[in-house]
Amino acid sequence: MEKQIQPFDTRAGFQEQLRTCISRAHLSLQLFDPDFAAWQLGSSEMDALLRHFLSKHGKLTLLAHSNAELERNAPRFQRLLRDYSHAIECRRSSPALRLLTDSFCIADQLHVVRRYHSDHFRGEAVYDSATDTQVCGERYAEMWAESLPGLNADTTGL
Repeated sequence: MEKQIQPFDTRAGFQEQLRTCISRAHLSLQLFDPDFAAWQLGSSEMDALLRHFLSKHGKLTLLAHSNAELERNAPRFQRLLRDYSHAIECRRSSPALRLLTDSFCIADQLHVVRRYHSDHFRGEAVYDSATDTQVCGERYAEMWAESLPGLNADTTGL
């Protein structure tokens, strides 16, 4: 397939590209954001997309500076984590990585949605390009290696 680039600069544009990226995933999803507040991981639509992905034996990993947003405001995600605890791993970044402010979703090492700064919705989605996804994938692996255990299925969300 030919590489596709989709720039965005609004919350709606980010959400649309994120849903598209997740819907294209078959094997793996790697998500990084300081707190996932803007990702709507607790919405019914995102829950349905992630459940479909996980039901087909996909693997989901999330890395955040803080899991407080998901613990407090995403009960659907908490249920998803409980129902698919064998296929989801959530971790917290080490203190040395807390200065990182970008945000991205990598699907199958082939598609990526990235916001240049997590405080803003400007970014781009690149589909069907292992080359464009490689840098984020390598960064994610390095960050993951330095991360700590995070959110798990035992977290109550209260």
